[in-house]
Amino acid sequence: MKRFWKEVAVEEHDGGWQVTLDGRPIRTQAGKPQVLPTRGLADALAKEFADQGEKVDPKSFIFRDMADFAIDMVREDRAAHVAKLLAYAETDTLCYRADPDEPLYRRQQEVWEPIVAACEAAHGIRLERASGIIHRKQSDDALAALRARLHREDDFTLAALVTLASLGASLTAALAVLEDEADVDALFAATNLEEDWQAELWGQDHEAEVARKAKLEAFRRAAEFAKAARG
Repeated sequence: MKRFWKEVAVEEHDGGWQVTLDGRPIRTQAGKPQVLPTRGLADALAKEFADQGEKVDPKSFIFRDMADFAIDMVREDRAAHVAKLLAYAETDTLCYRADPDEPLYRRQQEVWEPIVAACEAAHGIRLERASGIIHRKQSDDALAALRARLHREDDFTLAALVTLASLGASLTAALAVLEDEADVDALFAATNLEEDWQAELWGQDHEAEVARKAKLEAFRRAAEFAKAARG
């Protein structure tokens, strides 16, 4: 598709911010007004449009697509998306570890335990850890506390959390990304620890390396989206 606009601008609208193309406000893919919560997020979306060349690259509209997801999907059924996030708490990668006598277990304890413990401290909960693949249910109290936390987040932050949790298969890591001093690359590495461990042992093949880089970039963009949405 050829670029059809010349000027990209950001304007205040309906208590938020909106990107305009040649003076016309952008709408979501479902046709709804794309009103954004912060000027920073609006500027990030505007940059995606301004950076397009003569030919538009649809894959480069990462923030635009996430904003559409927040407005068209999350806002329409917040409970369903909170439930999806809680499912990652039930099967959180960081809570399922190798057997204690395996070298991998020590790496998992070193990297994962501080993240899980910080989540517990922040929410006053206890999360169950397990060795092996046998499912261990999280307590109703823990899930209730996490549910309440998620419902306090705005639609845009929830959209980012869905992306982060799905990429890392971990709600604890996704929530840690929201902290002010979060090391996003380190948190992604934590969620990818087992794959990286195998690569250390047996070597990294090209396809796996390309896939890891793509996931890391998506994780970074979701983290940036959340930060911009929260101002």
